[in-house]
Amino acid sequence: MKKKYDPELIKEDLKKLIQQTLREALEAELEEFLGYSKYERGEKDNYRNGYISKTVKTAVGEVEIETPRDRNGEFEPKIIKKRQKVLKDLENKVIALYSKGMSVRDIQELLSDMYGMEISPSLISKLTERILPRVEEWQSRPLESVYVILFVDCIFYKVREDGKVVDKAIYVIIGINREGKKEVLGFWISETESSSFWFKVFNDLKSRGVKDVLIFSVDGVAGISKAIKGVYPQAEIQRCIVHQIRNSLRYVSWKDKREVSSDLKSVYGASTLEEAQLRMDEFEQKWGKKYPHIVRSWRNNWDELMAYFKYPYEMRRLMYTTNIIESVNSKFRKVTDGRRVFPNDQSLLKSLYLAVLELEKKWSRSSVRDWGIIYGQLSEIFGERLEA
Repeated sequence: MKKKYDPELIKEDLKKLIQQTLREALEAELEEFLGYSKYERGEKDNYRNGYISKTVKTAVGEVEIETPRDRNGEFEPKIIKKRQKVLKDLENKVIALYSKGMSVRDIQELLSDMYGMEISPSLISKLTERILPRVEEWQSRPLESVYVILFVDCIFYKVREDGKVVDKAIYVIIGINREGKKEVLGFWISETESSSFWFKVFNDLKSRGVKDVLIFSVDGVAGISKAIKGVYPQAEIQRCIVHQIRNSLRYVSWKDKREVSSDLKSVYGASTLEEAQLRMDEFEQKWGKKYPHIVRSWRNNWDELMAYFKYPYEMRRLMYTTNIIESVNSKFRKVTDGRRVFPNDQSLLKSLYLAVLELEKKWSRSSVRDWGIIYGQLSEIFGERLEA
């Protein structure tokens, strides 16, 4: 039986992590102060004299720590001072260990920079391994049976693999449930885009309990539409207009870009599908010979690009682009900023997982704008599928 994803377990892990890091850091401080290691023998002017316990407040709750003492009472720890009761700076840096990708080198460099000390490899292993089971539980947790819309997109990272640095795409899926709440369903790593990959992703969602999806909002990645129709045959597919425009303008000459962009805007900005079709005909007549690839792309993907015209304005605004998921990608970039290359896939996933935890805190406090209106419109359109 799968364990239920529990954010409280993450909080307890962070408490233990803080305790372990503080214990190691304080021991290193005392060792430096005394001038000899914990188990070194011989005549000493001053030596260790047990521990004193105290409780400090942190953002994840109260944490009990033990500070080592010296017999002469001269040791003054710098990491957390004798009378200090609130811990802020260190905790932020400890959590940053997760955010930076959890490689051994990152942890050693960060703690060395903070405290001028070396953390043992065994502690680093505990730090890096602690989050992995939580990531796996979260990625396989049960999901809701129906989602109103799933947004699918990707972001690329450089990851070291078999001694080489390769570009890997992280595909992210965000769902909006029947209460209008946003949720990251998971992320998947792949070096290639294919229908077989997407079949695997969507079958994974189905095995986790997602029986129906009303609408998919997607970029034009290879094989995705085929896979959606294979796993969720009733789902509506909306192709992202923003990505379509970017792809269209990629090979347009600089002097034509503004005019071509304006003419395309008259297509997707039309009030009705009939008007959009008329504007597309005009675009083809004007630009078809010079830029046939643009016309061909819009014609070939017309049904998916114009799917939003079937719905009222509030719903159109929701499914029109992948702005929601691109805001998630922006959060991912902030969390992974400064990491040019990740040492492995697990390191990357752990960093992104931390970003998701922060997003979920924010999302739990609100629903999608105008959700009451949107839900009423959806009920009229999808009926029993929404209530299943």
